[in-house]
Amino acid sequence: MNRTTLSFLAGVAALAAVTGFAEMKTPAAPGAHTAKAAAQLPVERTSLLCPAPSTSDLADTSYTSFTPVTAGTDDSGKAELQAAGEESGDGTSSKNKKKPAKPVLTPKAPGTPATGDSSGADSPALLGTAEGKYAPGWTVQETTEVAAGNGRGLQGVNCTAPDTEFWFPGASTSADRTDYVNLTNPDDSAAVVDIDLYGKDGDLKSTVGEGITVEPHADEPILLSTLTDDQETDLTVHVVVRSGRVGAAVQALDAKLGGDWLAASTDPAGSLVMPGIPKDATSVRLIAFTPGDSDADLKVRLSSPTGMITPAGHETVHVKAGMTVGVDLGDVTRGDPGSLVLTPTDQSVPVVAALKVVRGKGSKQETAFIPATSQVGTRATAADNSSKGSTLSLVAPTRTATVKVTASAGSGGGTPVSKTYTIKAGTTQNVELPVPGGLKGTYALTVEPRSGGPVYAARTLSATEEGVPGFTIQTLPDDRGTVSVPQTDEDLSVLQKK
Repeated sequence: MNRTTLSFLAGVAALAAVTGFAEMKTPAAPGAHTAKAAAQLPVERTSLLCPAPSTSDLADTSYTSFTPVTAGTDDSGKAELQAAGEESGDGTSSKNKKKPAKPVLTPKAPGTPATGDSSGADSPALLGTAEGKYAPGWTVQETTEVAAGNGRGLQGVNCTAPDTEFWFPGASTSADRTDYVNLTNPDDSAAVVDIDLYGKDGDLKSTVGEGITVEPHADEPILLSTLTDDQETDLTVHVVVRSGRVGAAVQALDAKLGGDWLAASTDPAGSLVMPGIPKDATSVRLIAFTPGDSDADLKVRLSSPTGMITPAGHETVHVKAGMTVGVDLGDVTRGDPGSLVLTPTDQSVPVVAALKVVRGKGSKQETAFIPATSQVGTRATAADNSSKGSTLSLVAPTRTATVKVTASAGSGGGTPVSKTYTIKAGTTQNVELPVPGGLKGTYALTVEPRSGGPVYAARTLSATEEGVPGFTIQTLPDDRGTVSVPQTDEDLSVLQKK
């Protein structure tokens, strides 16, 4: 093994430990000196982006930051959230430059949440960076209450890591909807983005969504109805970054049904899980899209507290290639919590999907969205919980699983506590949440599967105002707090001398 190979291995390990954005694998090499199983090490740097919360003067937004305690980190590091639109790192100014502002919150040490707030229509998007002990599993929740008007109710979103591609089934350009794609650029150079729209008949041809520039350290809300003249009830939005990277989320506002954030669906896959449908949901609508050249035929099953159920009249769904399909499932949960599971009937075709969920009746209805999500994996965290109004749904679609749930200390004080739950195969359980002893303020819930099959999770926040059942749902994929770093079975310092 020569110096070039050694330098490559060292570079891969260093890159993986610093970024935490991808699992790095060492290519197989001839001879006896092969790589051992990769070690899981804490990431050393994490970026999160929070979209501008609202255009309403009646909006009140709270932010909650939390980093779970992670073994293997040292005592150094820092975390900060900065308002988008401030001067960029190279001294240039963005076109959306706002008056510099202090961070809405200062993240606390791992194990303790920190909170902050803002109000009104001028609240900016936030750019966040965490390093060292603050980085592994860093989570920031943005929750907004809108008292009246378009999109009134409770809106929530987990601030997300920047990326280069996003899928949003469940958007709309219908007359009663006002949907924005919110793009946030964390970097010192401009990002160039394409936005493609797919309706019931396929691609909505338009050049308006091509080559959108998002200035450095800025956010750009794009009103979907300005990209097409078509009014589509069910729309899939595909965000592709030509250069740079962005954070992306869709804000869906309804004149009658309130509104919420629509987070990106997991990457296209043959089987999908949408966890955490509330037991009192009055309407559930499935929106699905396949980006490939082949149609998809999917089995539709509801994971209930007692096992898998096939909804009568909705045993399967056919998704034509390149077209968005919407299926009204009605009150599919019938008074029990549930999760929707899609699996291929025959050949597996990659699909993205989301649920539009409505609670309440008449003029007192509210909307939230559940995108298809990946499994919890090693660990996932939901911030901004209180002693009342939080519901945690756990789903084990294939095999029985054991799950540990830890309630952190409160933002104002309290003692952490943990509980372990067994989720039977095929079921969804709304578990009785552990609550920190002597709780003051809000707390975080950390979910860690311990044994058995894959686990999917979602957390619902509820707050009824003037009879309107406001709620928002966040799915809990793996927090990417650790990264795989290759190990070798030789002492590299000895090899380097050869």
